[in-house]
Amino acid sequence: MDKVELASLCLLHSISGIGNRSLYKIKEEYKSFAAFLNMDAAKMYKTFLAPELADKIIALRQQKTALSYLDYLDRRGIKLVTLEDPEYSPLLAVIPDPPCLLYYQGRIELMSAICFAVVGSRAATVYGKNVAQKMGSELADHNLVVVSGMARGIDTEAHRGALATRGQTIAVLGSGFDNIYPAENMKLFEEICTSGLMLTEYQPQTAPEPGNFPMRNRIIAGLSRGVIVVEARKKSGALITADLALEQGRDVFAIPGPITSRNSEGTNNLIKQGARLVTCIDDVLEDYYDITGPGKVTQPELSMLVLDQEESQVIDCMGYEPVHFDKLMQLTRFDIGLLSTVMLALEFKGLVKGIPGNFYVKIG
Repeated sequence: MDKVELASLCLLHSISGIGNRSLYKIKEEYKSFAAFLNMDAAKMYKTFLAPELADKIIALRQQKTALSYLDYLDRRGIKLVTLEDPEYSPLLAVIPDPPCLLYYQGRIELMSAICFAVVGSRAATVYGKNVAQKMGSELADHNLVVVSGMARGIDTEAHRGALATRGQTIAVLGSGFDNIYPAENMKLFEEICTSGLMLTEYQPQTAPEPGNFPMRNRIIAGLSRGVIVVEARKKSGALITADLALEQGRDVFAIPGPITSRNSEGTNNLIKQGARLVTCIDDVLEDYYDITGPGKVTQPELSMLVLDQEESQVIDCMGYEPVHFDKLMQLTRFDIGLLSTVMLALEFKGLVKGIPGNFYVKIG
């Protein structure tokens, strides 16, 4: 995406009421954000946007140019990544309603690394904080990226656990970079910006409104192979993240807690509903054959998974980014019945994983 197109997307994205769906529709119908932004007023009022949104666009472009807004962000050290950019996470790209645009500070290459989310209660117990730090630290020790939301409690401790071992972590905010929340995490924010990655889909001035956090949670789940819930009450934002992970075809893990603790009601219920019970890091990683390290399947063990000719042909066509079933049909020239059978066999062997939208990703 060239600079003018990116600047136009960014300026449109800054207008309250223009969300991802509107931006996707603009791109689909008008082919260019710049062309749409600069169309004359008469035509603007005939688009699918409500008149009040057309008013906002016309007023905003009279106040500032798209390029001036982009320059403002650049001076602030705030960078942008779009769904069209190669740095954009391939896992996040295939969730329902992926963010069209993300603001970031830090190391954007972490978006495409192997990530696991660690989430839980803001009002965490000492037990929960210790477990969150341990999970963050041990994931980082396996060269995995710890994803969380930088909220008080479990999120904060998971980030700190990763940073304590000089590991890598991504924080996803429910506000803009001018409104770091909670304020006491400003030092943590600065550390993550330096050695990790800070992401938000909200423009800098956005306040931490309650409605932003469920939207933020879909990004946390979307970036991750799996979501580990450390502590959660019966009605908790962490459970929203777990639900979103299941909808996105991701794995959900839960730390058991005392049956007398309100903070463990949600996690214990997740386990009863089928989430993987976790007592150590190997409980999380044992099924991920592409992750090396202690407690995981080694290459000699993998070689025992003998593949037939069709399975080998499919594996040879796949990388570690999601590929659509129809694309695999084109590459292999298999009919739908044969390819379906082969994909099922490969999933059973733990070498590929199906994700929403009829995509598959190689994990072995």
